[in-house]
Amino acid sequence: MKSHRRADVKRKTRETEIALKLDLDGTGKHAIDSGIPFLDHMLGLLAYHGKMDLSCKAEGDLQVDAHHTVEDIGICLGDGLRKALGEAKGIRRYGQASVPMDETLASVTLDLSMRPCLVYHLKLRRSRIGSFDLELVEEFFRALSNHGRMTLHINLHYGKNSHHMVEAVFKGVGRSLREAV
Repeated sequence: MKSHRRADVKRKTRETEIALKLDLDGTGKHAIDSGIPFLDHMLGLLAYHGKMDLSCKAEGDLQVDAHHTVEDIGICLGDGLRKALGEAKGIRRYGQASVPMDETLASVTLDLSMRPCLVYHLKLRRSRIGSFDLELVEEFFRALSNHGRMTLHINLHYGKNSHHMVEAVFKGVGRSLREAV
């Protein structure tokens, strides 16, 4: 029987304090409280579609903006992924998914290569969803790619609704990770 691949990550800076738990062999259960409801929703989708259990409690300087919190959660998730994989023996390494979300189609391809690289082709029609600055989506994935030491290609083929576009990407990253690990 395969042992569970788990990680606990804690990060404390002047701007944030984050506690994250990741189980790559989970079922998609998640409990996320970042203080940023839109991000919590997206991380829940990533966990569910990746069939990984994820819990994350983050406190950050949200009175300034969400940048530090979003980026640091990406750092922690990347660190957790690498810690949970250990020597990464027996993994597929590559993963890809094309995900439709109503009128949107996005594709994600990744390689757990130990060579961080983010290719990000996601032009959104809006700059915000509620109070969430959509520029931070790229910052999250850059931090995840760098700390997860993965090559990550995110491509939006088409779409009209920015929420659908971002949602398709997070689901695609989850599905791609599931295939790769």
